Amino acid sequence: MEQFRYQENELICEGTKLQDIAEQFGTPLYVYSRQSIRDHTRWIEQVFRETNHLSCYAIKANGNREILRVLAQEGIGADAGSIGELHLALEAGFPPEKITFSGVGKRDDEIEFALRQNIHSLNVESEEEVNVISEIAERIWMKARILLRVNFDIETPTHKYTSTGHKHTKFGIEREKAVEVAKWASTVPGIELRGIHSHIGSQITDAETFLQAAREVVELVNELRANGLEISELNFGGGFGVQYHDYVSHPLLPNDGEQADSGVTTVKLLESVLPVLRESKCRILIQPGRSIIAHAGILLTKVLYTKQSGDKIFVIVDAGMNDLIRPSLYQSYHQIVPLQLSDSNHVLVDVVGPLCETGDFFAHDRMMPDVKRGDYLAILCTGAYGFVLSSNYNGRQRPAELMVDGSECLLIKNRETINQL
Repeated sequence: MEQFRYQENELICEGTKLQDIAEQFGTPLYVYSRQSIRDHTRWIEQVFRETNHLSCYAIKANGNREILRVLAQEGIGADAGSIGELHLALEAGFPPEKITFSGVGKRDDEIEFALRQNIHSLNVESEEEVNVISEIAERIWMKARILLRVNFDIETPTHKYTSTGHKHTKFGIEREKAVEVAKWASTVPGIELRGIHSHIGSQITDAETFLQAAREVVELVNELRANGLEISELNFGGGFGVQYHDYVSHPLLPNDGEQADSGVTTVKLLESVLPVLRESKCRILIQPGRSIIAHAGILLTKVLYTKQSGDKIFVIVDAGMNDLIRPSLYQSYHQIVPLQLSDSNHVLVDVVGPLCETGDFFAHDRMMPDVKRGDYLAILCTGAYGFVLSSNYNGRQRPAELMVDGSECLLIKNRETINQL
């Protein structure tokens, strides 16, 4: 059961009314459900059953310390993309042997720190990076465990900024060179080549796209073994899409109808590809981020004004693109709902923020319940790539973050003050 839902006409998180939270802690405010984080983690882990695997939460999705502690307590691993995220993972209690390090531009100090911490592995993106890691590993008398990231040139039905697996992106080694580079890397001093890494994009809801990637990566594993290489691990990456449209429903809410993400779950996507991945006879690694944390968080905001200009109705709220940039940056959809429902009157509106940018919006031409000044709204499914992408643009302070645990509410990040700008 999802933890954000309507109880009669009131939106609640676990057992707590969100209206009460908004009034007590103010807005804009990110609110997370501890139980939702646990639930989504466990649903993913249950899919693997007896399969030898390691799920490494992608810290880039949301790096709040308390959220990371909850995930570390679940026994999964973490994937870091910087020395900062490595520090956060270790501080939260993730064992080094369950931490992977990804990124196309790792600095020398980051590589050395990762090696000295004896983390599980580094996902390597280029031949030059192999050489740099080798030099550092040799200098500090350590062995670097690596997985070679391969670009399989797979087009994904997602935003171009989040498509990472086709040949015109900066990621990975081209498939045509993969065998040659892998054979060479296995001979480089200080390097232990453990396997292959693949990541084709983000918010992918089409199972067939994942199946194509799975078939190609297993084919490469077989080819590498035929060339005498010992391949023990296959990191299939992340990108498992989640449902954003009609995430919550109620008779007084409009319905978006059938969408590409309707009924999508990470469980279904994993169940479709695992039979193929198991054929590799490798330990399977994945990097879930959005699929664990997106549904576990929302952004609360307050209506400042409503305004009609020509045939347009604007709902102006106190959250802005500095708090949640996804709609502006990726043209992403987030369902927006009132915390309290009273009637079935729906109007076509733009939901916009207070910043001095036309790009400061959360929804264009959206059918929504009629709202007025002082009403509170929830922007749903913002647990992933929400606060973590926030900024101080326009001299605005970053919002607070709060964790709900049953009837208890814990501030896990204080609202920034003007003096902290």
